[in-house]
Amino acid sequence: MCHTRELAFQISKEYERFCKYMPKVKVAVFFGGTNVKKDEDMLRNNTPHIVVGTPGRLLALARNRVLSLKSIKYFILDECDRMLGDLDMRRDVQEIYKMTPREKQVMMFSATLSKELRPVCKKFMQDPMEVYVDDEAKLTLHGLQQYYVKLKETEKNKKLFELLDVLEFNQVVIFVRSVQRCMALNELLTEQNFPSIAIHRSMAQEERLSRYQQFRDFHKRILVATNLFGRGMDIERVNIVFNYDMPEDSDTYLHRVARAGRFGTKGLAITFVSDESDAKVLNDVQDRFDVSIGELPDELDVTSYSKLYYTKIKLKIVENWRRNFDELPNHRNRSYSRMLKKTAVIIETVVIIIHFTL
Repeated sequence: MCHTRELAFQISKEYERFCKYMPKVKVAVFFGGTNVKKDEDMLRNNTPHIVVGTPGRLLALARNRVLSLKSIKYFILDECDRMLGDLDMRRDVQEIYKMTPREKQVMMFSATLSKELRPVCKKFMQDPMEVYVDDEAKLTLHGLQQYYVKLKETEKNKKLFELLDVLEFNQVVIFVRSVQRCMALNELLTEQNFPSIAIHRSMAQEERLSRYQQFRDFHKRILVATNLFGRGMDIERVNIVFNYDMPEDSDTYLHRVARAGRFGTKGLAITFVSDESDAKVLNDVQDRFDVSIGELPDELDVTSYSKLYYTKIKLKIVENWRRNFDELPNHRNRSYSRMLKKTAVIIETVVIIIHFTL
């Protein structure tokens, strides 16, 4: 179980990838915002071995007696601090837990787990063992460069546009504090011809998943998001994260910036600091994780946060292509136009593939 529909969708896709080598293992994902009858029909006709989902939908299916939990062997919570920290979600998890057999393995995962929530987690377990992958003070990612920019609230847009123009990026995630700011910033970026897309809670579920897939498939290179996207979402090409609005606490900061530098790659996190409240959270982050976050320098070595060189290559290809195209006789331009566009797309794709195999 996990706390958002997008994370459930992502986990189910990973299971599908694994199951290519285990063709007899069936996986299903269930979450709110979709037709519950389709879920019920699927469970009646094709019982899965592995179920991934959000607590609300799983509980509804279990209450309707179409999802049987009597044979559960593994009970797993991802981002358990969020799931058990939210009282409504905790109640759903507890009710689901009570429907499962006593003899089962319980596993919970999170990068951040407060001392207050650890006793809550242990109530779901017998003789639990805690595994620390790393020292809590060293949770910030290796290879992730972190900086802040001190500025006024009214200067954020201008500074963001400047940085997007000069920084080399594969994909970027920009975090804001509200749905309204998410929509407004995305609209502004689009007006400035940045390849931007937004994801927030006010969207219909199908639209959210569609936009998530567009970003994951590299159809868009800039994502504006609320904290909905701040945990667990793994997209390998993201190498820059902006905290356009400062997160509310150090844990949220860690989860946000961890969207960059995934899978052992390099990344860059830039946080806008516009008032004393922002400065306090930044100090809390540095104290909590024993990390020094400096002011963004005027110049950054691109190799410190990115392995991306294909942007420059692509620009050179486009420049040469346009020059050659302009030299064609006018009567031939139209006949060659479609062929040239298709070839340019193929070349760009090849360059991207070469980059990701380096």
